[in-house]
Amino acid sequence: MAIRKIVHYPAEILEIECDRVEIFDKKLSKLLNDMYDTMIEFDGVGLAAPQIGLNKQIAIVDIDDEAGTVELINPVILDASGEQTDPEGCLSFPGVYGEVTRPNYVKVKAQNRKGQIYTIEAEGFLARAIQHEMDHLHGVLFTSKVTRYLEEDEL
Repeated sequence: MAIRKIVHYPAEILEIECDRVEIFDKKLSKLLNDMYDTMIEFDGVGLAAPQIGLNKQIAIVDIDDEAGTVELINPVILDASGEQTDPEGCLSFPGVYGEVTRPNYVKVKAQNRKGQIYTIEAEGFLARAIQHEMDHLHGVLFTSKVTRYLEEDEL
């Protein structure tokens, strides 16, 4: 596995619509493994392909709960409800934190590393992390949703 370099704002790739993944092969599996290792190395709970410089609809989330590592390839939100407002940060914005309001529940359709379609339902922090990473795949940054910036001692 390899640790990839994190792309920081204002890199252009962070604000573009990513391309769908069409090829599900060993290279994709290696990329997902590298993304996981990179996310862990930088103490994140999620990572999207544009954050390592790749224009692909690929994201991973692992909030260290029973859901394990969630791999999201070509994900689409099917349903969302409720509301939660909590602090967020982003590996592409080191040291920047802000309060963001998002749906508390999401149902997402995605593909796994083998190309198989599946759905996942998530609530609370997992739903927040999934939405944050999916936003990256559409060039949407969490800073565009911040209602109030926070200092580290407010987290």
